[in-house]
Amino acid sequence: MTPDLIAAARARLAGHARVTPLLSSPFLDEIAGRRLLVKAECLQHTGSFKYRGARSAISALDPDTRSRGICAASSGNHAQGVALAAREMGVKAVILMPADAPRIKLENTRALGAEVVTYDRATQDRDALMLELEAERGMTLVRPYDDPQVIAGQGTCGLEIAEQAQAMGIDRAEVLVCCGGGGLTSGIAVALSQAAPGYRVRPVEPAGFDDTRRSQLSGQREANDRLSGSLCDAILTPSPGKITFPLIQAHCGPGLVVTDDEAMQAVALAALRLKLVVEPGGAAALAAALFHGGELEGDAVIVTASGGNCDPQLLAQAMGLL
Repeated sequence: MTPDLIAAARARLAGHARVTPLLSSPFLDEIAGRRLLVKAECLQHTGSFKYRGARSAISALDPDTRSRGICAASSGNHAQGVALAAREMGVKAVILMPADAPRIKLENTRALGAEVVTYDRATQDRDALMLELEAERGMTLVRPYDDPQVIAGQGTCGLEIAEQAQAMGIDRAEVLVCCGGGGLTSGIAVALSQAAPGYRVRPVEPAGFDDTRRSQLSGQREANDRLSGSLCDAILTPSPGKITFPLIQAHCGPGLVVTDDEAMQAVALAALRLKLVVEPGGAAALAAALFHGGELEGDAVIVTASGGNCDPQLLAQAMGLL
């Protein structure tokens, strides 16, 4: 994984992925106690950054391989990104999704033309099921984060952050990234290592599912003892990736942890102050900036609002907290 790979992905994504805005609010600045900028990836195609990595990986395949179809496993955001990118390139997609994924993510994935196969994430092994599906269908597996071309696609978000924030006069900043398997975190970190070396990336995870933070502390990949039980479903993974973790260890600062309540408050504040719909997992980085300012350094913080596929009932619940 190199900045050159990210630059190549950006060229393939040109005219396809949206350049999402970097937003601000004086009300959020006041709560955060510093300048706060929000990279609105919830406005990306399919409602999350995942489209970047999916389109990058599928477009990098040779035409014969791509024509045999694509399969993937995802709780919803990667699923939708793969489904749309596959449809755009005229190939079939089959997605393995947990049965308890938010309804909007299941429905959207099907609506984008993918075949959805569900499983029980508490009792079944997703990776084993995915390998079985890949072998049975003869398709190419596009992993949600542990794939160099997926990471390169996510890294294009980092290039945009660097250009947009530097144009605002920001030379040093903490960059907080919602972190599950680490594809977005590692991609942004590698991109910024060259494009904006004064920016430090910090992974943000839900309480009880902080495998990346614990892995940073121990120096080896740690695993979560459960795979469900947080509203931040989009960033619940067994452990950081084999490819992503070394990149995080090399390029990132210490991880941060937020509670579900803090994430829900961030969902509400994003809606109220930025007019953005952000799901709890996609609001984790914003929650860290707003409620864990004592753990940050410097006068500026940039956060990813990484996904906006929030069920209406959950959004209403969050707004009730205000």
